[in-house]
Amino acid sequence: HAGRREVMTVDDARYRIGLETARNLDPEAPERLEAALKEVAPGLYRHIVESAFGDILSRTGLDPKTREIATVAALTALGHPRPQLRFHLNAALNVGCTREELAEVLVQMTVYAGVPAALNALYLAKEVFAERDAKGLS
Repeated sequence: HAGRREVMTVDDARYRIGLETARNLDPEAPERLEAALKEVAPGLYRHIVESAFGDILSRTGLDPKTREIATVAALTALGHPRPQLRFHLNAALNVGCTREELAEVLVQMTVYAGVPAALNALYLAKEVFAERDAKGLS
């Protein structure tokens, strides 16, 4: 209706901030996540964008590189969230971490998360690095 002003809700703002944050980590992330969830749990997609990316990952208390190092370490310690670790290994590289820094974080996890969890993460990092090499990414 012409002349009508749209009112942006708090959730809309969180959603927009979340999309921007997700795209800064990986330009294709929101679309991949939405495609993965739309048939199974469509409401979860928006919740993740608003909550994880809009409320937490967009905070200014840590720079993106430090935030991704912490996330990679935590996901490695959990030991089982391979898709999320794959995403955050790529995101860490996208925001300025080097492969050497990520490998060092994963080696450090042998002390805190155990050798099996660290090895699994290192094997996944090797896959991520090879995928990025094939795409011409650093």
